[in-house]
Amino acid sequence: MARCVIVGGAEIQDYGYVRGRLREDDFVVFCDCGLRHMEELRVEPGLIVGDFDSHEDPRLDVETIVLPCEKDDTDTVFAVKEALKRGYEEFLLIGVIGGRLDHTLGNVSILLYLDQLGKKGVILDDLSEMEIVSGKAVSIPDRYAFFSLLNISGRAKGIRVTGAKYPLDGGEIRCEYQYGVSNEVLPGGTATVSVADGRLLLIKIRK
Repeated sequence: MARCVIVGGAEIQDYGYVRGRLREDDFVVFCDCGLRHMEELRVEPGLIVGDFDSHEDPRLDVETIVLPCEKDDTDTVFAVKEALKRGYEEFLLIGVIGGRLDHTLGNVSILLYLDQLGKKGVILDDLSEMEIVSGKAVSIPDRYAFFSLLNISGRAKGIRVTGAKYPLDGGEIRCEYQYGVSNEVLPGGTATVSVADGRLLLIKIRK
């Protein structure tokens, strides 16, 4: 099945980079003020969702779900849940990082939600790419300038990092002491990250 791309309303500066990460068969969901990115991203929405408190309903000839302003789920979380109902298992979230910190942290937690369901989720912004490391090892090519490992779920033990400037074997990262920031892939190589118990947020920084 095609990937679901969810577009939020946070700032995007490098539209060319983001467009280069899109696929022709992506199912694109625009969330409320994420619609402001539609022209620059040059993609047509498959679905529009939102309470339209921050962007006018464009009333396009596209399936649109109008949400109440008072609700538990943010527009972005609702979009993810709706795409899950439609059978999507791979997600790319763009325009969801930056601006209000509460929205940013809430959107990062979507990666944990998807991982818990056994789905693949990635957040992309102008500078970085984020995903969860849990049951499977993740490879990081040297095209990234840095990568960081953060514990955002409360448990991360048996961490192994190879092919990096700062390797680790059997390590533990606690929420209150995030020492896994700004590691580097060895030149010409590929780093590998895994965690035996728990989950980590992997943030890869573009060169």
